[in-house]
Amino acid sequence: MTETNTNTSTSTPERRTFVQRLISLSAKDIVRLVLLCVLAGFLLAALNVNPRDLWIDFFGTLAESWSRFASFIIDSAGWAVEYFLLGAVLVIPIWIVFRVIRATGRP
Repeated sequence: MTETNTNTSTSTPERRTFVQRLISLSAKDIVRLVLLCVLAGFLLAALNVNPRDLWIDFFGTLAESWSRFASFIIDSAGWAVEYFLLGAVLVIPIWIVFRVIRATGRP
């Protein structure tokens, strides 16, 4: 009588097929997918993208959105520079006065 060694600790785990790996989803994968969808939705809403337009003319919609985004950045930069200069009119003279006072107080 021959005994066969059926030690399961040394056997290799069964490999899953491509289809099994493709369709297996964990709870972590689903949560990650939901969060990415919400973030993409916020981004598209901020760029004022209509989902229907995105399906009809993908690259045209992207180009239009990029144009709006660039215009927004340029307008925002102009706004930021304007307020920077407005604040600098007040802050820089006060800063100079404090520097002079501090410099005269030290030996």
